[in-house]
Amino acid sequence: MKLRTINNADVKGKRVIIRVDFNTPIKDGVVSDNTRIKAALPTIKYLLDNGASLIVMTHLGRPKGEKKTEFSLSPVRDEFEKLLGKKVILAPDVITKEVDSLVANLKPGDVLMLENIRYYKEEEKNDPAFAKKLASYADIYVNDAFGTAHRAHASTEGIAHYLPSYAGFLIEKEVKFMAPLLTDPAHPFVAIIGGSKVSSKISVLESLSATCDTIVIGGGMAYTFLKKLGKEVGKSLVEDDYLETAGKFLQKAKERGVKVILPKDHICATEFSESAKAIYVDSEDIPADLMALDIGNKTVQEIKDAIKDAGTICWNGPVGVFEFDTFAKGTEEVALAVANSKATTVVGGGDSVAAVNKFHLADKLSHVSTGGGASLEFLEGKCLPGIAALEE
Repeated sequence: MKLRTINNADVKGKRVIIRVDFNTPIKDGVVSDNTRIKAALPTIKYLLDNGASLIVMTHLGRPKGEKKTEFSLSPVRDEFEKLLGKKVILAPDVITKEVDSLVANLKPGDVLMLENIRYYKEEEKNDPAFAKKLASYADIYVNDAFGTAHRAHASTEGIAHYLPSYAGFLIEKEVKFMAPLLTDPAHPFVAIIGGSKVSSKISVLESLSATCDTIVIGGGMAYTFLKKLGKEVGKSLVEDDYLETAGKFLQKAKERGVKVILPKDHICATEFSESAKAIYVDSEDIPADLMALDIGNKTVQEIKDAIKDAGTICWNGPVGVFEFDTFAKGTEEVALAVANSKATTVVGGGDSVAAVNKFHLADKLSHVSTGGGASLEFLEGKCLPGIAALEE
């Protein structure tokens, strides 16, 4: 997959319209986590340093095509302005005559941020007229919003039909680290796939099994597989309608020579609660009155042994209820092992990224993806419309 990138664009004196993902959490009118804004700064600074003026597009929350003040980008603009270290004008709307005037008066080095792009239902409908209007503001389009690249929206896919279009540094980095996982990873390749449900991860498991040497299945989804293998799972989370799917996957993995690691021991509780007492079960089988909320030391050690000499590690989804400190040890131990590995380490998915941040390990990993749903669909081998629009 080869993308057109901003290194190949002449932006001097040009108006550049850029799609970023500044969909950040807001608490008491202030951005409470600026990770996504920081992630786009290298691209934004590069464009400004090379003589462009910028029109910035992003969404915030789910206003569902209505202008709701609680979804205004005002607090996002304030944080963006602070991090960028220069004035950012916030337009009062997206496609009005007042916005036309603000765009027309832009000079090289100026930054204009359009209001919430999802104030217009035409955005999510990928309306051609809306996309064309957005395109009329600029000479060049840049997409650096990997988190929305799986959506065929006007600001992510539609606009690319009307302007020379390029990938920003963030999207370039995401593709650089994630594309080889599906085509040519360094071996041994170990995938650690966790989370609560088989239904949300089975496509990722099937996709990665084509290139993996070992797959670790953890989190709540593991108990559907264990039940299919005839193990007692107590009150653990099970998707009974996915038992056959789980069985077929295990058989296919066996035929491909892929080793599958499932929990051998468990940290359990009588209820799903932060205050529940942890009960260790030194067996694959779980008593009827207990539910598994984390993996035990034997399982952690098996995972550590598997990744010790890995060439590539992909981690998507926690292996336990890490949000509860009592049941976070398994995920923390796995995270530490991944971080200390000499392998190329790629972490994707909202919960695994949250775990990495909780344990302060992000800077020890090769790549931490900024896209939850986008990274999931990428690993499933799906075509991401926002990325496809930037391919050479």
